[in-house]
Amino acid sequence: MSDVYIVGVDMIKFGRFPEKTVPQLGAQAALMALDDAGLKIQDMQALYCGNLGQASAMVGQRLLQEIGQTGISVVNCANACATGATAFREGWMSIKAGVFDCVLAVGVEQMGRGLLGGGGSGTGISKEGLLGSGTMPAVFAEAGMEHTRNHGTTFEQFAKVSVKNHHHSTMNPKAMYQIETPLETVMNAEMISYPNTKLMCSVNVDGSAAAVLVSEKKAREIGMDRAVKVKASILASDPYTDRDLTMPDVNAVTRIAAKQAYEMAGCGPEDINLVELHDCFATAEILHYENLGLCADGEAGRMIDEGEVALGGRVPVNVSGGLLSKGHPLGATGIANIYEVSTHLRGEADKRQVEGARLGMTHVIGLGSACGIHILEKVA
Repeated sequence: MSDVYIVGVDMIKFGRFPEKTVPQLGAQAALMALDDAGLKIQDMQALYCGNLGQASAMVGQRLLQEIGQTGISVVNCANACATGATAFREGWMSIKAGVFDCVLAVGVEQMGRGLLGGGGSGTGISKEGLLGSGTMPAVFAEAGMEHTRNHGTTFEQFAKVSVKNHHHSTMNPKAMYQIETPLETVMNAEMISYPNTKLMCSVNVDGSAAAVLVSEKKAREIGMDRAVKVKASILASDPYTDRDLTMPDVNAVTRIAAKQAYEMAGCGPEDINLVELHDCFATAEILHYENLGLCADGEAGRMIDEGEVALGGRVPVNVSGGLLSKGHPLGATGIANIYEVSTHLRGEADKRQVEGARLGMTHVIGLGSACGIHILEKVA
């Protein structure tokens, strides 16, 4: 089986674009990634398109109507917040299997303002208002409070995640917001679901990101100078747990995926130089330090206190600004994270560059659940 490489990757600046259609947004990122690779749509053998809001609307085919219909295979993916990562992984698998040599993966979303609901509907009596809440702020607030009960994590430590990520975003021109948010400002913001204030919640925005994936043979033809190797590509779902009846387990699926990713890549968490993880809420980022093995259980609060996860720290996390400040267009987030890590591995991240980065990890989780993890490696 061939190794798989990223030879082109890019994303648009996240924001709000009501004047554009979803295919137009996706086409914009697709053309940027193709240009980054020095290739054209005519060079692509397949398109894997991730979009959640218009999952049944053939977004991939409509995207090609914007940039060139060449008769290639198109696969449309929807997998909650792991949608973009799933589209990328489908492309990775097609090359790994030897079916194609050169494919395009796109993630795109156009979102309204307001609250997101839970990860799908179940059967039986709804727990809404009886056993908690299935809204996303409540689910991750509950998970954060469980961490507090088990490990003593404080409101201030959760808030420091937002301070860090908003600071990082001031160095990212493609982030939705690029503003500093002091600790007092974060803690005194409107409370959404304790301990998450409004500034500790991810931003619903419009956005798109795309990547060109190729086989090793094709990568050598194009040139390996800026190629990024995909060392691991994992997609996992929830194991069965009794607790699903009352409160979703937001940890188990990430732990399963992380274990498999490290095994596939032949490395451990101590080898990772930077991470883009799913900080849909500040509480979630704290949980995922431990879920990804970046520290031992109960040590996440110390990590944020001591600056280990800030730019310049032991393992910088969400140097892009994360979902809290860069923004979270559901279908695009997975590939946007891949863009961020690839940019650092290429040494092209400017003021936010993680020095000496050779191995990076991306992580997304959509409740329901789906977790996508990729480990990427610098080549040149």
